Amino acid sequence: MFSGKFELGKVKVTRLCRDVTTEQERKIALQRHINGDWGEVSKNTRAANNFDLILEGGRLRSAYTTNDGIRFRIVTEWDRSITTILLSGESCGANQDSI
Repeated sequence: MFSGKFELGKVKVTRLCRDVTTEQERKIALQRHINGDWGEVSKNTRAANNFDLILEGGRLRSAYTTNDGIRFRIVTEWDRSITTILLSGESCGANQDSI
């Protein structure tokens, strides 16, 4: 479905995030994420992501904002087995559905 610089693994979205973002917004963000466009993260997070991408270890984190101003994040786990799309402030363990 998506191809880029790393594997996404199983992609999940929290129910709250699914309810307030569109499928198109999530797809665009996932494509940016998998290509190393980390969106609206700090310089430190950007640097950590780039370092972890080269070493193929560590979580990869990105953040984006919808046209309606809703901020959401994408987190790919260190082993690239799971990628979670969630609202800022939610935890990766929140209620999730596979997409």
